[in-house]
Amino acid sequence: MSGAGTKDDPWRLTTAPGSSDYAMYRDEAADPPALVCQVGSTTLRYHLRAVDDLHAWLREQGDWVPLGAADELKPAAPGSVEAWGRAEGNPVGGWYGLRKGYRGRFGMYLPPLLEELGLVELTHDARNNSVRAL
Repeated sequence: MSGAGTKDDPWRLTTAPGSSDYAMYRDEAADPPALVCQVGSTTLRYHLRAVDDLHAWLREQGDWVPLGAADELKPAAPGSVEAWGRAEGNPVGGWYGLRKGYRGRFGMYLPPLLEELGLVELTHDARNNSVRAL
């Protein structure tokens, strides 16, 4: 595993297609507790509980689910990880992203973390990647 998931020793991750590197770490002191995702000079924040919630949802699906990564202002593909990460019916009742204007890309940045943690299997194609729970 690459890193301990702390600010001083973040997880070093790569998007599913391998096109971008980024770092993530837990910020348990934040309100609400957050996952901080650093992509170049851009910082995104997601609810920390997203790791457990997404894994549980993927287990319920029982098969491959498309990632469907999209920016906040673009629609998410129905049935995708991205759509679930912003759906009113998910455990947080909407967006897992915490920073307005940067709430999207849930389907891009969360699944590689779950793979790093040994919770999911992720495809690594150039486009249209999918994930399933282990």
